[in-house]
Amino acid sequence: MHASLAFLLAFVALSVQAAPAGNACVVDSIAAAKNAASCSTITIKSFTVPGGQTLALEGLKDGTIVNFAGDLTFGYKEWEGPLFRVSGASDSAKVTVNGNGHVLDGQGQLYWDGKGGNGGKTKPHPMVKLNAAGSVSKLVVKNTPAHAISVGAKGALVIDSVTIDDTLGATKGGHNTDCFDVSSVNGLTIQNSICKNQDDCLALNDGKNVKFLNNQCIGGHGISIGSIKAGKHVDNVLIQGNTIADSDQALRIKTYNAAKDASVSNIHYNDNHATNIKKYGMMVVQDYTNDGETGKVDQPMPITNVNFEGKPSTIVMNGGQAYKVLCGANSCTGTWDWSLLKISGKSKAGTSNIKNIKW
Repeated sequence: MHASLAFLLAFVALSVQAAPAGNACVVDSIAAAKNAASCSTITIKSFTVPGGQTLALEGLKDGTIVNFAGDLTFGYKEWEGPLFRVSGASDSAKVTVNGNGHVLDGQGQLYWDGKGGNGGKTKPHPMVKLNAAGSVSKLVVKNTPAHAISVGAKGALVIDSVTIDDTLGATKGGHNTDCFDVSSVNGLTIQNSICKNQDDCLALNDGKNVKFLNNQCIGGHGISIGSIKAGKHVDNVLIQGNTIADSDQALRIKTYNAAKDASVSNIHYNDNHATNIKKYGMMVVQDYTNDGETGKVDQPMPITNVNFEGKPSTIVMNGGQAYKVLCGANSCTGTWDWSLLKISGKSKAGTSNIKNIKW
C-alpha cells in the first residue's frame, strides 16, 4: 500500500473512533453534568449530590436520552433548591428521561418540621424541576423536603409511571409535600403514577390541555385545580380514572378572591374514585387563601363548564362535608352537570350557593 494512502486510512479510522465520545456521556458528579448539553445520550450513575447544589441537565437538545443507571441521594443543607433540574435547549426540544426504577432520595426527614414552606427550616423546593418537553418515566422520588415535582414544560410532556413516596412525612412532620405542581404548560399528560404525601396530589395552577389519568393519590389533599392567582388561566383539563384514598379532600377547584385576569374553564371529571375522605368530597371555592377559606367572595374570577362525564365518579366520606360550592355573583357559569358524581358515607350534607348544578 502506498504510504500516503496508509496514512489517510489510519487518520480516518482514528477520527471514526473519536467521534462518538462527544455524543454520549456519564454523569456521576455535579461537574460531569456541566457537559450534558453536548451529549445525545446521558447515563446517570449513583452518587451523592452535595448539599446546596443543583444537579442540572440544562440546554438539552432535541432527541436527547437520559438513562438512570443508579440512585441519587441529595445531601442536607438549608437552601432554596431545586435539587434536580432538566431543561431543553428550546421549548420544542424533546428529552426522554428513563428512570428505570431508580430512586432520587431528598432526605426530607432531615428538613421536616411540620411547617413546610411556612416557616421553620428553609427547605429546597421543588425537589425535581421539569422544563423540557418529551417524556419522563419510571422514576422514584422519595422523602422530598417540600414540593416534589414542578412541571413548567412549554412543549408537550408525558409523565408516566412515576412514584413519589413521602410516606415517612405522615409521622415525621412532612408538610407542603405536593406531588405534582403544574404551571405554564400546554399539552401535559400525567398517568399511571403514585403519590403518597401530605398535600395536593396534583396542583394545577396555570395551563391548558392537561390530562391526569389513572393515578393513585394517597394520604394528602386530593386532586386540585389551583390555587389560581391573578394572571393564571386553566383550560381543558381531563381528570380520569384516578383513585384517591385516606385524604382530606377528594376533588377541588380553589381560586383566590380578587384575582384579576384569571379563569378556570372546561374541567372534565370521569371515572374517579375516592375513599376515606375526611374533610370535603367535592369543593369549588373562590375564597381560598394559604390559610384556608375566608367565607367571602367579592371580586371573583370566572369558572365555567365543570362536568362529570363518561362513567360515574364516586366519593366515600368519613366525616367532614360531602361537597361545598362557594362562588361569587355570576362567576360560576356554563354547564355544570354533576349527575355522575356519587357521594356516600358519613358526612354533613353538601352546600352550594349556585343554582346551575345539575344533579
